[in-house]
Amino acid sequence: MRTLDSNPIKILLVEDDEDDYFLFEDLLADLNKTQFELEWVSSFERALQTIERHHHDIYVFDYQLGKQTGIDLLREVMKFGQQMPVILLTGQEDRETDLAAMAAGAADYLVKGKITSALLERSIRYALNHTRTLSALREREEQYALVAQAANDGLWDWNLQTQEVYFSPRWKAIIGYEAQEINNSTEEWFDRIHPEDRERFRLDLRSHLQEETPTFECQYRIRHKDQTYRWVRSRGIAVFTANHRMIRIAGSQTDLTYHVALYDHLTGLPSRALFLDQLKRTLSRKKRQQDYLFAVLFLDCDRFKVINDSLGHEIGDQLLIEVAHRLEAVLRPGDVIARLGGDEFAVLLENIPSLTEAENVANRLNQELERAFNLKGHTVYTSASIGIALNSQGCQQPEDLLRDADNAMYRAKALGKSRYAVFESGMRDRVQTLLKIETDLRLAIANHQFDLYYQPIISLPNQQITGLEALVRWRHPERGLIAPSEFIPVAEETGLILTLGEWVLREACQQLRQWQQTLDIPAFSVSVNLSRKQLSQPNLSQKIAGILSESGIHSDHLKLEITETMIMENEAIALRFSINCKSWACNCKLMTLVQAIRPSVFSIVFLWIPLKLIDPSSMA
Repeated sequence: MRTLDSNPIKILLVEDDEDDYFLFEDLLADLNKTQFELEWVSSFERALQTIERHHHDIYVFDYQLGKQTGIDLLREVMKFGQQMPVILLTGQEDRETDLAAMAAGAADYLVKGKITSALLERSIRYALNHTRTLSALREREEQYALVAQAANDGLWDWNLQTQEVYFSPRWKAIIGYEAQEINNSTEEWFDRIHPEDRERFRLDLRSHLQEETPTFECQYRIRHKDQTYRWVRSRGIAVFTANHRMIRIAGSQTDLTYHVALYDHLTGLPSRALFLDQLKRTLSRKKRQQDYLFAVLFLDCDRFKVINDSLGHEIGDQLLIEVAHRLEAVLRPGDVIARLGGDEFAVLLENIPSLTEAENVANRLNQELERAFNLKGHTVYTSASIGIALNSQGCQQPEDLLRDADNAMYRAKALGKSRYAVFESGMRDRVQTLLKIETDLRLAIANHQFDLYYQPIISLPNQQITGLEALVRWRHPERGLIAPSEFIPVAEETGLILTLGEWVLREACQQLRQWQQTLDIPAFSVSVNLSRKQLSQPNLSQKIAGILSESGIHSDHLKLEITETMIMENEAIALRFSINCKSWACNCKLMTLVQAIRPSVFSIVFLWIPLKLIDPSSMA
C-alpha cells in the first residue's frame, strides 16, 4: 500500500460494465495532485486470479458481477489472509448492502451516479489509512499476545466537554501511584510524558481527533513515581454524537516494560529482534507463495562517527532520529524499518515485482538523506551505504538474509559510500576469507610473526641516506610473507592495529638506537606510519614519549607519517595530538605523505626501491 503523497497508486477495478470503467477512469484523471495506475478486469474469476498476485495498492469492486456480487468476491479475497483496502460500488443506496459490505471487510461504500472526484479521493484516502491501521493493529496484537502482561492494561476515559479524565487504578499503578494520589485532570497525564515524546503524542492524538486515523495509538515514555521513565502504549477511540460532534475519547494504557527490547528507545523504530521476527514471518509466506519476492536493505550512515565525535552525542542522537523520520517518509506503509544499533538501519520491502524496485527505493532513500539536516544550529550532511539482499538468493533463516545485506553494505562502502550494492555469493566467500585472516592475525600477534623491513630515504641533492621508513611484514607459517595491503585493513577493522602499531613503533625506535650505537649514524631518522585508530587514541602522545624514553633515541629522529585524508577526517584529534606531543616533550615530526614528497618544503623525497628491502640483520 502507498499513501497519496508517494508514488503512483495502483488500483484494480473489477467492473463488468465498460461504460462505468471509462467513467471511473475520468474521475481519476481529474485528480491532478495524485498519480494512479488503473487496471481493469471484468469478471469474477479473472479478478480472483489478478488479486492473488497482490500487485495493487487498492481494490474497487462493483456490487453486481454477473451471477455473483462484489461482496462474494470480497469474502473470497479475505481468505487470502492479507488485509486489503477494498471499496465497494453499487447502483443504488441500500443500507443492508452497506452493512453487509462492511461486515465482509470493505473499507468504504460508494453509490454510482453520486461519485465525484473529490469523494473518490476521500474514499481512497480513507480506505488506505483504514487498512493500514487495521494491519498495524493486528500485527501489534500478535506481538503483544506473547507478553504475559499484555491484557493487564490501565483504562482511561477523557471527557472532551469537561476536560476531565478518568484513570483506572491499574492506569495509576503502572506509573507507581495509588488510586487517591492522582486526580482527574489532563495535566496528570500530559505533564508526565517525556519531553522528547510530547510532540509525537500530540500529533498522533490530533490525527485521530481530526478523523485522519480510525484509532489513536502512540508509544511513549511516561514519568514513574520513582522519577524514572517507563515505556507505555496508549490506544483509544473517539465517540461522536448523532450530529457528528466529538464528546469523549476512551482507551487503554499498556505497560511496555517488558516490550522495550522490541523497540529502539531513541527512534521508536522496531529493534533488531522485532525485525528478525517479522523477517521470519515473511520467509514463511515465501514458502506458501513461491513467486513472492521481497528484499532486505541494510543501511549504514556515512560519516556518522565524524559528526558524533565533532559535534557531540546529543547532535548525533538527534541526527539518528531525523534519519529515521526521513527513511520512514520514503517507504510504503507496508514496509518495515528497524534500527539495528548505532547508525545502522534495516528495511524489509515486502512484495516487490523485481530487484529494480529495491534499487529504486535505495536511490530514493539516499536522495532523501543527502538533503541537509539542521540540528540545533548545525548544518549536517550525511548519506548511506546500502546493501541489498533478495530472498530469491536461497536464504532460509532471517539472520542469513540480514547478514548477506550487511555484506553487500560493506561492498557499497568500499566502492565510495553514498551508494548501494546488491549481494552476490562471492561476497560471502570474501567475508569468510577475512574472518580467516583475522583469526590468523590474532595468532600472529601472540606468536610474534611480524618483521620490520627498512626502506631508505634519500636526499636527492647529495644522494645521501637521511633516514629509513619502517615497513611491517607478516611472516605467515604457511603462506610466507604477506603484504600489509592484505592484513592492515583487517587489523584496522578489528582494532588489532593498536597492538601491532605500538609494536612497530617500539621495535623501530629500538632498532634505530642499536644502529646509532654500532654504526655511528646519529643523523639517521626512522619514519613510522600511524593508523587512523592510533591517531584516535587519547593517550597516544604519552605512549610515544614512553617509547622514546625506553629506546633512548631523540625525538628529532622519529617521524610519524599520516595521510592527508586521515587528517581531514580526524582534524580535531590530529590537532590535540600535536599539542600533546609538545606538552610531553615529544617533538617528533608529524608529516603527511603529500608533504613528504615536496622537496621545496622538506628537501627530501621517498625513493621507492621495490627490488630490495634492507634487512635489519644486514645492517647490524
